[in-house]
Amino acid sequence: MKNILFATLVAMSLALAPFQAQAAKGTLTIVTSYPKDTTGTFKAAFEKKYPNVKVEMLKKKTTAGIKYLQETAGNNTADMFWASAPDAFEVLKGDDLLIKYQVKVKGIPEKVGAFPINDPDGYYKGFAASGYGIMWNTRYLKAKKLPAPAEWSDLKNPVYHGHVGMSAPSRSGTTHLTVETLLQGEGWEKGWAEWKAIAGNFKTVTERSFGVPDGVNSGQFGVGIVIDFFGLSSQASGFPVEYRYPTVTTLVPANIALVKNGPNPEAAGAFIEFLLSPEGQELLLDPKIRRLPVNPATYAKAPADFPNPFKDSSIGSAVKFDLALSKGRYNVVNSLFDVMITYRLDDLRDATKAIHDAEAAMAGKPNDKAADLIAQAKALINQVPVDAATASKKEFNAIFKKKRKKAATKVEGRQAEIEQEWDTMVKDNYARAKSLAEQAKSIL
Repeated sequence: MKNILFATLVAMSLALAPFQAQAAKGTLTIVTSYPKDTTGTFKAAFEKKYPNVKVEMLKKKTTAGIKYLQETAGNNTADMFWASAPDAFEVLKGDDLLIKYQVKVKGIPEKVGAFPINDPDGYYKGFAASGYGIMWNTRYLKAKKLPAPAEWSDLKNPVYHGHVGMSAPSRSGTTHLTVETLLQGEGWEKGWAEWKAIAGNFKTVTERSFGVPDGVNSGQFGVGIVIDFFGLSSQASGFPVEYRYPTVTTLVPANIALVKNGPNPEAAGAFIEFLLSPEGQELLLDPKIRRLPVNPATYAKAPADFPNPFKDSSIGSAVKFDLALSKGRYNVVNSLFDVMITYRLDDLRDATKAIHDAEAAMAGKPNDKAADLIAQAKALINQVPVDAATASKKEFNAIFKKKRKKAATKVEGRQAEIEQEWDTMVKDNYARAKSLAEQAKSIL
């Protein structure tokens, strides 16, 4: 009788088991921008739990991942898209390339900070929270006698000239969010002025977002502008690194979604449930990953100094990120950054250095003529070829579909014409700014 009862209970438990646990098998293909430390850790844990599933991570930068899914939509072989930038998911959602999924895991709140954790329409789910800020190498700063930065504005200080690294928003979805956060926090004109003043101190614009923490960790440059988990994981891995959220930052969820017509929706659903389960959330605390869980209960197992946005409401509170605004000018922001900064970095650096030198020469001996020349130089650098209203026009944004991997990459048609007009203006402005700053210094 006991054996019969036991067999009955086992049968009932199997019948009540989650659908994914029974059906998940085959190959699960995930298009992702995440580094191997993250993807490898989750792949190994998921395959251990679901031995009938083989996970394949198709590594692509966020912007390249979007393009890949758009181009292969007619014969899709991918099951999921896994990345940090919610506006990237909005692009795919707008193109009807995602499908809805109803999460079964409990304990996930509706919001982190002021931002919804999940897409209100059900097309993508947040599994971790992300903020944007500054990391620095403590040994590097000590050796160079540099102060530790606290705010974005600190990075405009002449002492950081040649010591800062960042990737380009056209190459990294998380960098795009960082750029957009400051534009939203400060406004279009002032935000771009801040970015150009900071970029004037850049040593490099890296080809990949991973190149920034790598450069800071190795001491190639002292300060990096990064998504939080780059700084936190470097610190946890033993590098002499510190990380800080500036006041003007935001907190948004990193997301995952099922791709429309994916070949293995059962395994894809199981992967989402795993990410949001207590086991999956705890994996985010791994020193190699160090992302902010979306389940508040997970923080009980976090290190003592680990950021907790559910208790510290100051993280990301200054900017209520407008996802629709970001999505609506996504391509224009990327192109503007490349034209004004990435591919004119030498010119911008030279003009910025000339202004720094002129201001240093004027210190302690005011001169109205020199001050006016310096102000004119700054105004020239600060000019943006496009106003905020134009940047958000759908038809204007649609022009900038071609992404330039480097300055020599050919673009055609209207995009090429507009970017050439911008470049001519920017190059001339930077040259004139440098000349005016040098005139100011000569007066002094």
